Amino acid sequence: MALQFKDVFWGVDFISNMGYEAIVQRLCDGRRTCKDVEDLLKMRASAEEKYGKELVAIARKTGGVYEINTLRASCDELKTQIEKIGVLHIQLSGTLKEEARSMEMFRERQKEHKKKFELIMDKVQKTKVCLFKKTIESKKSYEQRCREADEAEEMADKTGNAATATPKQTEKLQNKSKQCREAAVEAEKQYMSNIDQLDKIRQEWELTHVHTCEVFQQLEDDRITVLRNALWIHSNHLSMQCVNDDECYEDLRNNLEKCDVTEDSNCFVEMKRTGTSPPAPIKFENYYEKQSVEDNGDTAGFIRVMKRFTNLLQGSNLSASRPNVGELVTHSQDETEVATYASIPGFLKAPTCGEFKEEYKAMYDYVAQGDDELSVSAGDILVVIEQGQDGWWTVQRNGQSGFVPGSYLKME
Repeated sequence: MALQFKDVFWGVDFISNMGYEAIVQRLCDGRRTCKDVEDLLKMRASAEEKYGKELVAIARKTGGVYEINTLRASCDELKTQIEKIGVLHIQLSGTLKEEARSMEMFRERQKEHKKKFELIMDKVQKTKVCLFKKTIESKKSYEQRCREADEAEEMADKTGNAATATPKQTEKLQNKSKQCREAAVEAEKQYMSNIDQLDKIRQEWELTHVHTCEVFQQLEDDRITVLRNALWIHSNHLSMQCVNDDECYEDLRNNLEKCDVTEDSNCFVEMKRTGTSPPAPIKFENYYEKQSVEDNGDTAGFIRVMKRFTNLLQGSNLSASRPNVGELVTHSQDETEVATYASIPGFLKAPTCGEFKEEYKAMYDYVAQGDDELSVSAGDILVVIEQGQDGWWTVQRNGQSGFVPGSYLKME
């Protein structure tokens, strides 16, 4: 059974207001509690907003751009979920600010309602205290007049019974006794009137006190209910935020389950592979044997040597000194000697395509640097026409011929 304020907050003293003051103090303390909860919500909202913005900034600054394949996808998912969590915390901040505003509005409503009844109660209390003091004064005056009347009557009786008293003295004392008695009667009337007025204001004060206690108890019950619900809702918001965070992290975990070490490693190999065999060892080349070969008819090799030598002297592009392979293949020995190197003795006819029929596969991409070179892509199948000792091979593909680096090719 709920206790009622109106039944247990009375004072023993007639002018005491202890019960009412205790209730008012309780409401003031409750208002301070509402303000504390309001400040808590505001500070929590500020913290959530700051935390959310920092998470968003972290998500946008997080690296992982150098990763590939499944781990790259997991890094991207991590940034996405961090940013999502940050946005959720920013949204929670807005919700907490709304809760704080609602608490502030409730606190102000209670303040205005309480103030209205406080004014009524204070007015009645002041009237009661004023009449009480007035009644006490009239009581004192009444008692004083009664004592004076009794003394005057006693003096008149003594004087009237004395043998030495004259009729004039007796009459004078009797008149004085009569006046004192009339004053006492008048004081008694004033005292009784004040008592009646005080009783009326007492009854009014009691009714006001009872009504004020009922209103204040309702305010207190509302305050406790609102605070309890506000904290409950606040806890629900925080719990929901935890659930949302966990859902984001679960999405990240599901994405990480798809991350495969072998697949990522293979992806890197396919993207950046440079070759399946180590480079060939450097072998000794006898200068005189090489010169003998050149003198005995290695026309194409001699042309490439002359080309490289010319490039060194002139500093020109590789294409400036390299002969056109198509011309070497299609022209006759006499035309080649007369048109290009007629003054060089020992110049022989270049080998034709029919002399080599070996097929090679391009291991890497190569972009031609001159008109006499041939651009190839990794995986192309080429027919090797000639394997030059300087590392430049003459190849043919789809009816086109040109030089490519021999180290870029592998026998099919």
